[in-house]
Amino acid sequence: MSATQENILIIGAGGQIGVELTESLARIYGSDHVIASDLKETELLKNFRFEKLDALDKDALFKLVKANNVTQVYHLAALLSATGEQNPMFAWKLNMESLFHVLDLGKERHVNQIYWPSSIAVFGPTTPRHNTPQYTVMEPSTVYGISKQAGERWCEWYFRKYGVDSRSLRYPGLIGWKSAPGGGTTDYAVHIFHEALKKGSYECFLNESTGLPMMHMEDAIRATIELMQAPADSIKIRGSYNLSGISFTPRQIADEIKKHIPSFTISYKPDFRQAIADSWPSSIDDSEARQHWGWKEKYDLPKLVENLLLNLKEHDLVSK
Repeated sequence: MSATQENILIIGAGGQIGVELTESLARIYGSDHVIASDLKETELLKNFRFEKLDALDKDALFKLVKANNVTQVYHLAALLSATGEQNPMFAWKLNMESLFHVLDLGKERHVNQIYWPSSIAVFGPTTPRHNTPQYTVMEPSTVYGISKQAGERWCEWYFRKYGVDSRSLRYPGLIGWKSAPGGGTTDYAVHIFHEALKKGSYECFLNESTGLPMMHMEDAIRATIELMQAPADSIKIRGSYNLSGISFTPRQIADEIKKHIPSFTISYKPDFRQAIADSWPSSIDDSEARQHWGWKEKYDLPKLVENLLLNLKEHDLVSK
């Protein structure tokens, strides 16, 4: 099927990943072939096709897919790690029921391909923290992580049982400049840039030596699309692929920011998110993604910091 023949639906398009994914997919497939959907339209999506959609409304989802001859679904709607801990039952309901609705689209052959993101939150305190392998102990300690681990198994089951072409990546912390973070534990690495430019200082909710896997949003979007465009026979893992970019601590990113803003200062006041971060890997082995479909990151820490500061200033996007 050629690019122009794909009709794509993005569920949860108003989030941190969704906005940039919508832009990229519209460039590739044409704006007429990409539908952004969410509970409400945001200013960042005003130039794209938009449909109001509750991911838990299965009937509305199926109606939208059939009416627009949708061939691919990118299902991004979820309650993230920190916010999920505040509302655990709703986090489980949203994260799991909406996934079943989308997988059933594939089961009933209404769509050809499904993308659903997993996360490093599937790992837990018993997981090897350094260079975490693709196959390892997974005992997640958050509702978000539990739902993502369960979702990986369901995606694989739907593939084996019904031949559903679902694909997934375990995202590390994602750092972008185009939209606000969505309540994740790694979001300090986005907030820090806004605070550095606005106030010249930042109080971090993690301690200075907490290393976590991170990735520039551009790399994450590119990885997502490359995975979906890869031939089906090159996708050997139908749960979710480890994905890695760079790993750093709050102190390391602060030191890099100081190279551009010498007066910048950082202080540390760990909160409940510290325990979440401590249960996650500090670095990821993503050799399967590199071998199976050719993944390779472009951004290291210096390039990431330079890019974020430049774009936030140039586009006047520092949060008020």
